[in-house]
Amino acid sequence: MRWGRSSAQIVFVMSGGTEGILSPHLTVFTRQVEGLEGPTQMGLTLGVFHTRDFAVEEIGTLAMVEVVAEGVRQASAAAKLTPENVHFVQIKCPLITASSANETAITQDSYKSMAYSRGASALGVAIALGEISLEQLSANDICTNYQLYSSVASTSAGVELQNCEILVLGNSPSAHSHYRIGHSVMAHALDTEAVQRALSSVKGTPRTSSDPGNIINVFAKAEASPTGQVLGCRNTMLDDSDINHTRMARAVVGAMIASIVQDPTIYVSGGGEHQGPPGGGPVAVISRH
Repeated sequence: MRWGRSSAQIVFVMSGGTEGILSPHLTVFTRQVEGLEGPTQMGLTLGVFHTRDFAVEEIGTLAMVEVVAEGVRQASAAAKLTPENVHFVQIKCPLITASSANETAITQDSYKSMAYSRGASALGVAIALGEISLEQLSANDICTNYQLYSSVASTSAGVELQNCEILVLGNSPSAHSHYRIGHSVMAHALDTEAVQRALSSVKGTPRTSSDPGNIINVFAKAEASPTGQVLGCRNTMLDDSDINHTRMARAVVGAMIASIVQDPTIYVSGGGEHQGPPGGGPVAVISRH
C-alpha cells in the first residue's frame, strides 16, 4: 500500500504488554501492487479487510463469527492465498464498554467481553480456512468448547474500534517477495519443539550473538492452561491475585521463544481463546530467503 491512500487499506494493531524480556517495538508490513517486474516465487503476501461495525449485541456471537469468516475469505482472495498457504491471521476486534453495554449484550463486563470478541473472531478464522465447519459450532461453544480452534489465528480486542481489522499473511506462488512465512502450534507454554518446527518450515536458522541469521520476526499467542499445569506440574498463574495470568503467560512464552531465536524483539499476544489448543497457541515465523 502507499501512504495517502484510503485508511481502509491500513490495519493498525496495537497490542499492550511487553512483560519480562519482550522488547517494545513496531513491525510494519507494506504491500507493493504496481511496477512489479521479474519472476515470481513462493513468498510472503498479505491481504487486509475491514468488516462492518458490529452492534453491541453481536460482539462475541455467531453473527460476529460469520462476518469475520467472510472477511478472512476476502482478505485471502485479495492476497491470492489458498487456505493451506495461510500461516497467520492477525485481527483487531472490538469490545463492549461500560457505556455501550445493554441487556442484549453477551456480557456486561468489559474485560469478559474482550475474551468473547477474541474467541468469536478466532472461530471466524477457523471457519474461513476450513479448520472447522459452521455446522460444528453453536453459540454455546464460544469461550466454552476450546477443542474448537484455529491454528493460525491471533486476535486482540481494543476499545478504539467497533469493527474488525483483519490482516492475513501467507505464501503465494505469484509473489515477488524475498520473505516467507511458516507456522506451527504450541501445545503448552514450554513447547520449544513447536518453535523449532516453525523455524524449519521457513528454513530459518536461529539467531545467535555471532550469527544474526535470517529470521525477521516471530509472532505467537500465550495462554495460561485452564488445567493450572504445564508438563504435569502445578503453577499458580490462574490463582495469583497480584499479576493477571495473561501477563505471566506472555512473559513465559516470550522468554522461551526469545531464548531460541536470540532476539527479544518478538510479538507475543495474550488471551488465546480458540487460538490454538488450551494452554498453547500458534507460533509463526517470517524469514528472509
